Amino acid sequence: MPFDPRLLPILTATSDLPAVPPERLQAHWLRQRFAHPPIWQPETQIEAALPGSHGTLIPAAVLIPLVLHENAMTVLLTERAADLPDHAGQISFPGGRVEANDGSPQHTALRETAEEIGLHGQQIEVLGTLPDYRTGTGYSVTPVVGLVTPPLNLQLDHAEVAAAFEVPLHFLTDPQFHQQREIDFPPLGRRVFHAMPYTDPLQQREYFIWGATAGMLRNLYFFLLA
Repeated sequence: MPFDPRLLPILTATSDLPAVPPERLQAHWLRQRFAHPPIWQPETQIEAALPGSHGTLIPAAVLIPLVLHENAMTVLLTERAADLPDHAGQISFPGGRVEANDGSPQHTALRETAEEIGLHGQQIEVLGTLPDYRTGTGYSVTPVVGLVTPPLNLQLDHAEVAAAFEVPLHFLTDPQFHQQREIDFPPLGRRVFHAMPYTDPLQQREYFIWGATAGMLRNLYFFLLA
């Protein structure tokens, strides 16, 4: 990573936007929302290009795994391995590039999830997709949203994934925990990105969720709020 996003200036730390109501963060409501989606507008679909970005868009897909715990739903995220060539050490969803024999973005997301963290399709109920998200590094990512039935007996591929952790869905869908930060990339100019720093209460460790992952979570927020 050429810079540490945690050290960049915060433009906004809170928002006047409301949190998604708790009754919408339930499996039955989410099934209905994806089955009958409203008219809504994603906040971000195309990030500004960053230095070193790919010239041609690379198709990719990720899984946004919503874990069905009894007390509250969570989002399962990963910390990428520190020595990967792209997005090393960053917080991400399980997923990756579309391969030639993938029949759909859903197939890509489920295949990559099984390969990266050992979570297989038998535990995943796919609800649908969010609009494609073009990253500043040149990927066109299809977010596939799925409900995951515990227990999570994860088997991490440590060549790609350093850790996996869960964040309460109500935290990620409450704009009071969302930030905007900025960085200057001469000669490209100023770039603004979202961040959602989360401190795990058990590990007492901060996970800095930012960039495309935070951008897709913001789109999920607006989809659920609409």
